[in-house]
Amino acid sequence: MGMIEFKDVSFSYPNGFSAVEHVSFEIGQGEKIAIVGQNGAGKTTTVKMMNGLLKPTSGTVIVDDMDTKEYTTAQLSRVTGYVFQNPDEQIFHNTVRAEIEFGPGVLGFDETKIKEKTEWAADICGLTEHMEENPYNLPLSIRKFVTIASVLAMDEKILVLDEPTAGQDLHGIKCLENILSELEKKGTTVITITHDMEFVVNNFPRVFVMAHKNLLKVGTAREIFRDDALLEESMLKKPYVSSLAAGLGIEEDILYQDELARYFVK
Repeated sequence: MGMIEFKDVSFSYPNGFSAVEHVSFEIGQGEKIAIVGQNGAGKTTTVKMMNGLLKPTSGTVIVDDMDTKEYTTAQLSRVTGYVFQNPDEQIFHNTVRAEIEFGPGVLGFDETKIKEKTEWAADICGLTEHMEENPYNLPLSIRKFVTIASVLAMDEKILVLDEPTAGQDLHGIKCLENILSELEKKGTTVITITHDMEFVVNNFPRVFVMAHKNLLKVGTAREIFRDDALLEESMLKKPYVSSLAAGLGIEEDILYQDELARYFVK
């Protein structure tokens, strides 16, 4: 049994709009998964069912051996941390420190553990120098790391990131990659929604492609981005390195910069 299981899951909103239809998959402990697809594909609805923000209309969602229909969002949030795309939807404290400390406090951690987890999360997210600042005085790119740190400090088994690279420069993306590396060492399961195909190929061993409210294909980045019919149906673009290689007339299946560099190194 996986850490997360979707068994023939569908979801419709109260107004009758169907957002996800008959989706099934399994995600193991410690896996890093990227979920890609255009807006309206069902990605966000799918991940919101992983922590109980939404409950399936039909089918079954199992998270860490718990049927989400039988548990509250508060109970499920002790297992699955969710970082929203817009950090302003999550931040509500006057200092970065208070924001990060809040979650561990709610979970009942003792003062020593709260301090330990807060300092670790702040350090890994590059926030140590901002701890006494008001988050809303910080740029959007840094506020996103405040929300990531506030979830990391809760030390959950599963982390869901919604568009983490949006608004980030190269430094921010490198910081995100470092966070993913540290979480991999801890055995944390990470699920990321993203439109950033470079981020996908560089960081995620398994990719889920969604379109038309369904899961179309699960595979490695190379399996996904060599499938031209799949990319056309899901309206996804190849990473820029692949497009550049094709523009140069290189027929090899190129995904990474070092693969392309071989053609120019004598």
